[in-house]
Amino acid sequence: MSGSRVERRLVAVLAADVAGYSRLMGLDEVGTLEALKSHRRDIVDPAIKAHYGRIVKTTGDGMLVEFASAVDAVTCAVSVQERMAERNAASSGPHIAFRIGINIGDIIIEGDDIFGDGVNIAARIEGECRPGGVSLSASAFEQVRGKTELSFEDLGEKSLKNIDRPVRIYATHSLKAPASGLAASQIAQPKAAPPIPERPSIAVLPFQNMSGDPDQEYFADGIVEDIITGLSHFKSLFVIARNSSFTYKGKAVDIKQVGRELGVRYVLEGSVRKGSGRVRITGQLIDATNGAHLWADKFDGAVADVFELQDEITEKVVSSIAPALEVAEIERAGRQPAALHSYDLFLKGMAFYYRRTGPDFMQAYAIFKQALEIDPSYAAAHAMLAFSGLAFQAFTGVKLSVDRLQEALESAETARKLDEADAFVQAAAGHVLVYLGQKYDLGLSLVDRAVKLNPNLAPAWYSRGAVTLMCDQPEEAIKSFNHVMRLSPRDPLLVRVWYMTSWAYFSQNDYANGLRVADQALQRAPDVHSLAAFTANAIRDEKPLEARQAAQRLLEFQPDFRASHAHYLFPIRSLLVREGIQGALRDAGIPD
Repeated sequence: MSGSRVERRLVAVLAADVAGYSRLMGLDEVGTLEALKSHRRDIVDPAIKAHYGRIVKTTGDGMLVEFASAVDAVTCAVSVQERMAERNAASSGPHIAFRIGINIGDIIIEGDDIFGDGVNIAARIEGECRPGGVSLSASAFEQVRGKTELSFEDLGEKSLKNIDRPVRIYATHSLKAPASGLAASQIAQPKAAPPIPERPSIAVLPFQNMSGDPDQEYFADGIVEDIITGLSHFKSLFVIARNSSFTYKGKAVDIKQVGRELGVRYVLEGSVRKGSGRVRITGQLIDATNGAHLWADKFDGAVADVFELQDEITEKVVSSIAPALEVAEIERAGRQPAALHSYDLFLKGMAFYYRRTGPDFMQAYAIFKQALEIDPSYAAAHAMLAFSGLAFQAFTGVKLSVDRLQEALESAETARKLDEADAFVQAAAGHVLVYLGQKYDLGLSLVDRAVKLNPNLAPAWYSRGAVTLMCDQPEEAIKSFNHVMRLSPRDPLLVRVWYMTSWAYFSQNDYANGLRVADQALQRAPDVHSLAAFTANAIRDEKPLEARQAAQRLLEFQPDFRASHAHYLFPIRSLLVREGIQGALRDAGIPD
């Protein structure tokens, strides 16, 4: 036989690349390249060296590495991913996530390069890996099993492109969670992926703050909220609510996975850079079913022109996914404030509001008041001042002072009259007027108008659910709350939807379903609301032990809570239901 002998050896092959590299480059080419270079210098290359690996070759967004030991390859990969998670959590720049695949195989050596099925399988496994994860073949798994403290999940056999046999894949399960954002247990996960609606559907992810100043985070978030609001005015679109979209904030994401989890076809993401009186908004629209980029663009202007830039992005998105829609409908997004400074204050107030603690609600209240001093005709600021007062009383159980109560009610009245075409304003005003002012008929008309003005607005549906419940229409309340769950399936605040739904079932004497939903709320957030709902439903569902245990926890949580305080949880119109709730709490051991 002629020709030189082919050199072979058995090695562990590690293949890695950056998830969504083209997308990241489209958002911020310079920032992505600088971040990738920094990650390699500080994390990736030192880890490879420490675990006795050799970098065979690199590409723009990935690399191929060989190790003499599978254990070294896997522990190196896990170390890199844990460090990357920590760095992404602490960074306001581009969040880069690697996918890493590992295989043990017989490879061909040619100079400094390596070839063969062993290499190809590692590369294909990497393509199957989730961003931020480590996946390995069965052959690699057999070499590391029992030799590390890692745990693994068997993902089953997969048919890989250009590989003639199925390959069993395992995923590591001990990677540290990122230090920021919500833990998986804190995110409302639907039991099954929601179906994609027939009409065009979209989620707008939090935009990256590229300003280099963490204090400008509120500005980037506010831009996104306004784009969501602008899009949601189109009745032909299905728009995921802000709270579900923001569960992805600060995380490297797989757009296809986002589409599956939220049940949408399209995803909009981008970045905001603000400085020296200028703002640049970068956006790109992606088809989540296949990852295809529909468009990417940059929008530059003075900070004073930010509203026009938002409108421009909204128009571009709509024209890309629903060409038949009338662009003129964008004008229905509502009146913008007369002064840019009042808008900036409004965004700061919203940032405090979303922290959802008593002091933060009061801080938000004060900031909305400052915005109104600049622009007294700013309807949204009036609505949020009033709603911050409601939230403070509802979440803390502390009644507003007489002056603040009057101020909140007056702001709600002013807001509803200032902008009758703004669904958010109408819903917030209606909710406040019922909860704080017991103006049941007026509040009901306002929340009904809100969901007609904007059927995509989850907060409006939540307010309608709360108001119809307080107006003794539990069936309508349950319908509204179910709609909230579809519009915002990953909303961290679904707990409030659950405990309110529980009270709606209680009002129908359906205590078994009331207990089921209250238990969901209790598992997520054992606070006064969820404990009270669980206690009342459990005692009426003839589960006295569970009811009294929950009552005890409620009194430990808030020692001065009394059965008569149920009226402050939500001031229901029906005296019969109100007395029924108080009687159930008393029977479970809550004092009068």
